[in-house]
This record gives sequence, structure tokens and C-alpha cells, in this order.
Amino acid sequence: MSDVVTSSLRQPVTSASAVCMRDFDLIFIGGGMVGACAAALAAANEDLSGLRIALLDGQPPTRAPEGELDLRVSAVSRASQHILESLGAWKEIGVEHVSAYTDMVVWDAQSRPRGVGSIRFAASECGEPDLGHIVENRRLQWAIYESRPFRDRVTVLQAPLAALDLESDPAVVTLADGRRLAASLVVGADGAASASRKFAAIEATGWDYGQHAFVTHVTTEHLHAHTAWQRFLPAGPFAFLPLADGRSSVVWTTQPEHAQRLLDASLDWVGQELTVGSDKVLGSVAVAGPRAAFPLRLAHARHYCKERFVLIGDAAHAVHPLAGQGVNLGFLDAAALVETLGAERAATNDDRSYCELRVLRRYERWRKSENGIAMGLIDGLNRLFGASSDTVGWVRRTGLTAVDRSLFVKRALMGRAMGTRGEVPRIARQLR
Repeated sequence: MSDVVTSSLRQPVTSASAVCMRDFDLIFIGGGMVGACAAALAAANEDLSGLRIALLDGQPPTRAPEGELDLRVSAVSRASQHILESLGAWKEIGVEHVSAYTDMVVWDAQSRPRGVGSIRFAASECGEPDLGHIVENRRLQWAIYESRPFRDRVTVLQAPLAALDLESDPAVVTLADGRRLAASLVVGADGAASASRKFAAIEATGWDYGQHAFVTHVTTEHLHAHTAWQRFLPAGPFAFLPLADGRSSVVWTTQPEHAQRLLDASLDWVGQELTVGSDKVLGSVAVAGPRAAFPLRLAHARHYCKERFVLIGDAAHAVHPLAGQGVNLGFLDAAALVETLGAERAATNDDRSYCELRVLRRYERWRKSENGIAMGLIDGLNRLFGASSDTVGWVRRTGLTAVDRSLFVKRALMGRAMGTRGEVPRIARQLR
């Protein structure tokens, strides 16, 4: 396969402006990690066999050059790993680009790592080999595109979305190049600024955090020891994520002005700032990669579906990065949606009923509830650790110490973070 995925590599696509009765059964809008995963899961699901599947991606991924490390990384949970393994995508990433972390240490700004007011999570405490893996986004996305179900059954349409008509039956997707395609069901997976959600007139509620996430890669004086380190500062959390080559990825949530200075200042100054911000937990820090920053916002769609349309991933819910759950919630959405559609089609043997609104609402009830719990926990943690009063600080440190001493609570929290607790899709619970 070439290093760029385009629609020319797939089956032919309707090129005339007139709309056929139905060009595809499923069209996924957005070819990022979550959208591509959902399309691949649909392609792999035996109960959805025979359906024509397309994915709309204005900028399909290219293979990452060897030796180049993507700036954006994700903490992939156990549930997400199971989903990716079911597709054969996990092995496509390559062991040299996957960094397992066995421990996670969280501490308050007024405390010390492993002291009073800190928590240490260990995979050994819940009988797991690790708590998750740090993976480069670009390599993860490419691995999904390279998976056999995706290659065999998904048509990639390389064009941006221009319009979406859900009033007609089937729905009509208009591409920026003028093509108009008809589909039984359109799946919006095009991120937090989702154009498909806006075309569907689904409102999203939320707020700006007034914070930016500064990201870079660093070398440190001490080894990361396959541990994720997170220090909660008044302006936002500072995190070290262990990378496979020995470096660490930094995600520092801070005030926009500070993030901009971290982007503009000399590398020596930034290294010193990171050393202080991390409480020297890994000793002195030196910048060893590009730098970037992006604003943070919480958003949750009022509805996940309407006639002939459904939302997954960040298009349905955008969360704070402090818990590293964004892409994992999206993968669970993808698995839950495909499981719901497949179960209906298997039960009715009907090529129309699986995408009816009553079926889409089953998925919505399932995932909106689970996502709401996760979003509440994440937002609550951000507010709790951002409070600066002495009383709140004392309560916070006391609570962290109490949690650290309760194996039951820690196992529950680890289960949630790994995606093994709650109402989990079948494919995410165990390997096939």
C-alpha cells in the first residue's frame, strides 16, 4: 500500500452531482483515530456484513517517517487496546512505538510525590501487567487505516464536508468537490468543532476552561521508570507521560499567557520552567522536541442522534486532558455504536431497521450516561485541584491520602481509567 490513503485505492465512488437511491449504507464523517476505528469496527462486524461503508477525510494520514516522534500522543486504555487488537491494528503500530506504563503517581502542589497528599496507582494492585500505553496519535491512526477490515471494506473519500441534508431519506452528504452521496446513516466523528454536528443542528453545551495545554517532548535527568507522573498546580495539572525511546511527553495545563511564553521563550528557560513545574520529580528537564499549545474546552452534545445521524467521540463530548480519557471514550463510543447496530440487524435481518432512530437512541442512552459520569469526574477533579483556599487544600490532601490507603477505591478508579468498569462494549472487555 502507498504511504497516502486516497479514494482511488478503493471502490469507485459516485461522481455525478445527482444522488442515487443509496451510494453507501454508512458514511463516517471524520477520519481521525475515532472515526477510522468506528469504520473499521463496522467493517469487521459479521452482523454488518454486506454493508457499503465510506469514510470522509479531508486529510488522510501518511506513514510517519522512521525516527520521527509525533508531538501528539494518547494514553491508550486496556479497553481501547482490546478494541484495536480485535481489528489487528495494535500490532501494526509496532512495539518500538508503544510505551507501557505500570505505575502512576499523582500529587498535590503542596505535597511531595509518594508523601502525604499523593496517590500511587500500580498495575500490580489490580492484577494487570500495566495501566495502559502511551502511543503516538499519528502512528495509531495509520495503524487503523492499515488494518485488514479497513483496507478491505472501507472506501476513503478525500474531500471536506460541505453540506449535510438529513431531511431526505436517505441522507445526502455533499462534499467540497461537489459530489453528493446518499447514505442510510451518517456518523459524525469530526472532532470537537464538528461541522457535521452543526449541519445536523445539534447544540453542544459547555464552557472554556480559560486554560491552554502546552505539549512537548523532553529528556530528564532521571529515568521515567515506566511511570506516568502528574502534579496538580493551581493553574492546572503538569504531566509526564513515558515514551518508548526513554523521553517523556509533557502536557502542562496552564494559563494562556504562560503557555504562550513556553512557546516563545528560549529552550533553556523552558527547560528550567519545566524542571520547577514538575517539582524536579525526574530531576532537571531539557526540551527535546517541537512545542505546541491548544485551548481547552468542555463540550457535550445535547443529543447524540437524530434521524439518519449519530455522533461519536469529540463530536459528542470534549473533555479536559488531565485524565487522558478523550480518545478512550471515543473508542468506546465506536464499539458501542457498532455493537448496537449489529445486534439490531442480527435480530431483525432487516437492512433498514438497524439505523432507525429508536435504535440510535439505545446507543445514546448507553454512551451518554457513561460519558456523563466520566466528564463529571474529570471536570470535578480539575475544579477541586484548581481551588486555592487553605481549607480546600487541606481537604484535598486529606482525601488523596485516604484514597491512597484504600485498595478498594484505587482499584475502582483504575478500572474506570482502564475502561474495564461500567457498561463496557463486549469487544472492549476481552480479546477475540
